[in-house]
Amino acid sequence: MQNRRDFIKNASVFSAMMAAAPTIVSAQGAARTFKVAMIGSGRRAADAFNNMAEAAKKIGHNIQLVAAHDFFLEEAQRRCKQFGCDEKFAFGGGDGYFKMLDVPGIEIVILGAPPAFRPRHLDACIKAGKHVFAEKPIAVDPQGVRHILEITAAAKAKQLTLVTGTQRRHQGAYMRQALALQKGQLGTIRGGNIYWCQARGSIRPRKEGVTNAQYMCNNWMNWAEMSGDHIVEQHVHNIDVANWFIGRYPRTAMGVGARVRRPTGNQYDFFSVDFDYGEGLHIHSLARQIPGCAGRVGELFATELAEISGGGKVRRYDGQEIKLEDVGNEGNPYVNEHSALLDSVIHGKQLNEGETIAYATAAAIMGRLSAYTGQVVRMSDILTNKDSPFYNMNCKPAAIDFEGTADIELPEEGVAPRPGKDK
Repeated sequence: MQNRRDFIKNASVFSAMMAAAPTIVSAQGAARTFKVAMIGSGRRAADAFNNMAEAAKKIGHNIQLVAAHDFFLEEAQRRCKQFGCDEKFAFGGGDGYFKMLDVPGIEIVILGAPPAFRPRHLDACIKAGKHVFAEKPIAVDPQGVRHILEITAAAKAKQLTLVTGTQRRHQGAYMRQALALQKGQLGTIRGGNIYWCQARGSIRPRKEGVTNAQYMCNNWMNWAEMSGDHIVEQHVHNIDVANWFIGRYPRTAMGVGARVRRPTGNQYDFFSVDFDYGEGLHIHSLARQIPGCAGRVGELFATELAEISGGGKVRRYDGQEIKLEDVGNEGNPYVNEHSALLDSVIHGKQLNEGETIAYATAAAIMGRLSAYTGQVVRMSDILTNKDSPFYNMNCKPAAIDFEGTADIELPEEGVAPRPGKDK
C-alpha cells in the first residue's frame, strides 16, 4: 500500500495532465485525421466519439470512425451510419471485436461496452498496439482488477496512451483543489463523505425470443455480473476523487446495503460503506438508486483548515479567503479528457490512467463485497492475498462466456445476496 509521500512522488498521471493542459491549445504541423474505432457502440461510446471530435477540432485536427463493434450487430451498424463509416466495418457478436481490430489503420479505440467486458477488450487493444479511451469502471470483480493492472503495465511498456472515463481528473475546479491538497495548502484531509444518490438508470425488461446473453447485455445496468452493481459502475467516480485528494487508497471497507425495489436483474438498491484509509482517516460512502428519494452527487471533505466540496467551494474555518492556483482545463471535462489523450498521442508523452482507475474500481468492489457478505474486505483481499475467500470471488458468467456459441446461464433474477445468518 502506498503512503502519501510515495503516492504524490509517483503521481505521474496528474503531472502529465497538468502539463498537457496548456500545450494542446493549437495544432503543430499539418492537420491530422485520427482513425478511431469503438468496441461497444451504445450511447456512451457515441458521446465519447463526439467529445473526441470536439477536442480534435479545437487543435485543428480531425477524427474518423473506421470500424465499430457491438454485441448487437445492428448497434454497430447504426454507429457506422451515424458517423460516416462503411457498414462493412461493423462487427457483432461476443468475439467480433477481434475481427474489428484487424481493420487496417486503427489508431485509437473507444471502449464503451458493459464493464464486465472491459478487461478482455482492453487486453486485446493493447496487444494490437492501439491507444485507448476506456470508460469507467475498468472491471467488475477482483480477477478483472488484477488483469487490468497487468494490462496497464503492458501499455506503459509499449508507450501506449490509456485514458479512462474519470473526467473529474480533467476538470479545472477539481484539479485546482487536488493540487492545493498535494502542496499542503489546504491542510490534510481528516474525514469526509462521498455520495451518488439518484434514481435508477434504464430498465429494459426481457423481450420474447432473446437469449440469456442478449438479455443480460441489453439490461446490463441491472446485473451485478455486468456492471459491478451501481457502487462500482457509478459511484466509482466519487471513490476515485477520494483516493486522488487523500493521496492513497483505502485499506479496508465495511458496508451494508440491500435490494428493496429494483424490478429486474439482481443488484442492490443502496450501499453505505465505511472506507478506512489508515492513519485514523475514514470516508463514508453513500450510494443509492431508488426513484422518489432525495438526490445528491458529490464529495465533501474536512481538513484541519477547511471544508472542501469536490469541484466546488472551499471554506476556511477562520473565514480567510482562499485563492487556488490556476491550472487551466476549464470547459467541458468530457472534452478535456480527450484533449489529454490526443495531446499524449501527438507529442508522444506517456499518459496512462490505468492504475488510478483500477484502484478506484478495486475499492468499489471492496464495498460491494462487504455489503453482500457482511464481512470486512481488505484491499489485499482483492489484489494479493490468494488465501482470502474474496480473492477469487469473481462474477459468473464471465466475459469470455459471451464469446462462445452456447448461450450463457442466467443468474437467478430478483434475488440478491443476504449477509449474515438467520437465527
